[in-house]
Amino acid sequence: MRPHHASRRSPSLLAVLSALAVLASGCTQARARSASSASPAPTPPSPSPQTAGPPPPRFDAAGLPTKWPIKHVVFLIKENRTFDNLFGTFPGAHGQTWGMDHGVRRPLTRGTDGRITHDLSHCYECALAAWDRGKMDGFNQSANADEWAYTQLHKDQLPNYWHWAKQNVLFDNFFSSAQGPSFPNHLYSIAAQSGGAHDNPRRNGFFSNTFGCDAPAQQLVAVSDSEGKVKYVPPCFDFRTEGDLLNAANIPWAYYAATNTQLGYIWSAYSAIDRYRNTPTMWNRYMRPVDDVVRDIEHDRLPPVTWITPRFQLSDHPEYNFCHGENWSTQVIDAIMNSPMWKDTAIFLTWDDYGGFYDHVPPPQVDSFGFGIRVPMLVISPYAKQRYVDHRLGEFSSVLRFIEDNWGLTPLTQRDRQASPMLSAFDFTQQPRPPDPLPARTDCVGPVWSPAPPG
Repeated sequence: MRPHHASRRSPSLLAVLSALAVLASGCTQARARSASSASPAPTPPSPSPQTAGPPPPRFDAAGLPTKWPIKHVVFLIKENRTFDNLFGTFPGAHGQTWGMDHGVRRPLTRGTDGRITHDLSHCYECALAAWDRGKMDGFNQSANADEWAYTQLHKDQLPNYWHWAKQNVLFDNFFSSAQGPSFPNHLYSIAAQSGGAHDNPRRNGFFSNTFGCDAPAQQLVAVSDSEGKVKYVPPCFDFRTEGDLLNAANIPWAYYAATNTQLGYIWSAYSAIDRYRNTPTMWNRYMRPVDDVVRDIEHDRLPPVTWITPRFQLSDHPEYNFCHGENWSTQVIDAIMNSPMWKDTAIFLTWDDYGGFYDHVPPPQVDSFGFGIRVPMLVISPYAKQRYVDHRLGEFSSVLRFIEDNWGLTPLTQRDRQASPMLSAFDFTQQPRPPDPLPARTDCVGPVWSPAPPG
């Protein structure tokens, strides 16, 4: 994501924007699609890592005092799955194999670990309709939702996620921070707030590969003020983030995401923070290309706190192959487990929003933004309890609270101040557990870099 490495081999910006013609509307429109989304996107390049330059400097995280034996936190955020969609059949968890569709009970049928033909509607208004004031019966909002919203994967369709959930800690009462789609939830993952945004920045009638300060002038986002009044503003904010707390305490951190010429850049949350996106020294220091993350782990170059978001095609977003997305997560987690940092690391693996899929647990409404619909959270660590399903309440601000408590930082907002730090997932008195890397799946069908499906 460093501008001076823009010449590295990657899809052209034109290719990215063409693909976004297909992807954008499901996130920002309740039921409508752009007429121009019918054209398939050009095929992106090889999935092999394409490093942007030498690895970043090594930092001795063990030299920083921490409350617990955790010296590295990795916050790995995938896309668009509910708890019932992935772990509804998990033994001992609060899952369900049926759902309600406008008052009618229907089974959650076996889903696909491949790809589906269209995105599912999951905008802010879509999420409120799905929630239906706690009835959890409004997910059927289109023909595509009728086919796919009421489906769930089984053990054999997510074997590595399932294995690590079984051998570590799976939270079954964990919720996205905000009702709605990616933009507000990714902001919560770095700041315990969304700046008043409930939905994604609008991309009606034009294409844009960003949800941040580098958006075109006509791309605005609706924000609500403290009195509930809505106005449209550029998606560029100046509120404090977890990175600012870490900077003040001289604790290194990094955010790995797709570059601005790759699909998935919309989840680069710091692109929406003015002082980072518009200050090249800040941007180049803290933002790193996600294609480099495995190499940097293997060279023991992750800082104490790291956020990781994937390329779109590897994100578990339903228009792309879930099996390949799980393999990418496996590659990242295996690299950590096989590195020196494993001995003192806590990996928090979650999915950013519900993505249109069914879940039966009504999210608690703690304020005017959420919680959003339930998503899975896995805690993977040598200090994680083994074979433990945790029923305690959590949301994305809980990860921030863990970071704050571990390094002695002051919370940012009411959300992280009140959030549980998920200590129930750990046993710091136990002998640290050995790494448990897994092989990549060999049963994925189709190429990794498939063109976006037709609209």
